[in-house]
Amino acid sequence: MLKAPSSLTENSANKLDDSVLWLRAAGEQTRLRLLALMDRVDLTVSELMGILDQSQPRISRHLKLLVEAGLTERFQEGAWAYFRNVDSGPERKFLNVILKELDFEDPVLAVDREKLDAVREQRGRRAADYFAANADQWDKIRSLHVAEVDVEAEMLSLGLRSNPKTILDLGTGTGRILELFAGHMERGLGIDTSHDMLAVARAALARGQHDHMQVRFGDVYKLDPSVRYDLIVLHQVVHFLEDPALALRQAKRALSQNGKILIVDFAPHEFEFLREEHTHRRLGIATEQIERWFSLAGFELEQQKMLAPDASLDGALTVALWLGSHADDEGFNPID
Repeated sequence: MLKAPSSLTENSANKLDDSVLWLRAAGEQTRLRLLALMDRVDLTVSELMGILDQSQPRISRHLKLLVEAGLTERFQEGAWAYFRNVDSGPERKFLNVILKELDFEDPVLAVDREKLDAVREQRGRRAADYFAANADQWDKIRSLHVAEVDVEAEMLSLGLRSNPKTILDLGTGTGRILELFAGHMERGLGIDTSHDMLAVARAALARGQHDHMQVRFGDVYKLDPSVRYDLIVLHQVVHFLEDPALALRQAKRALSQNGKILIVDFAPHEFEFLREEHTHRRLGIATEQIERWFSLAGFELEQQKMLAPDASLDGALTVALWLGSHADDEGFNPID
């Protein structure tokens, strides 16, 4: 099943015992099958049990060893935990070598892949059902403003101006923003607090084969400052937030030194039904408010763009885009 690698380039910073740990963790058939399945795919224990036809204790024991070796990451989402191979660092380089040498025509691996495809199809059906059940409310809101294609074109124009390689999408929802930027990025992450929306996003990213884009359960008020991104996006999120200033301060901690933050939301409006029926905390956002929040967080506003709807749509919503960056060189602190 596994061909002996012709060479394994050692990183001089790697300790010998780390390399031995990785080899021991990967050097077992079930764990090797797990690594092949979890490479750029989030999977639960129950899904892996179904694919490998093995018991929960056995799968969990193997996953524990892979996590302890640093080859796999565990992400808790409510009562569920997802597992996925790491996507960076020396462990990723090690995985690239061993997985490249796998013969995926091997009967065991071929069946594993078929079952994985079935899992993805089932996820897609569940996501489609959820989306269909809630489509009416989203369609109603979309009908009130300029076409999404125009909004997305402006987002790309502003967001790609500084040639970012990584993106963080806060409140990712359906994962549409990750899809939009996927062809321009080396890596992306979307976070959301809705398990249903994360399921929709995972299905969409899998359907588009955007394996370099991930989604995770996460809180915009508690971002990991150890990982930096070149572009951070909040698309139709700020009007839901109780404390936007805190969210932006957290975003600043996750923004790379020359990175940009892009906020897309509604300009001030008077559609009370959005507050009453769709839990919008704010009826739009004024540029003056964005500037104040930016100032509190240590950003400066670089550019703004207003997309007004067709004049025939009386009283419809204007979509606003605000692009910001660190207020000054001193505003970037890798440990703040």
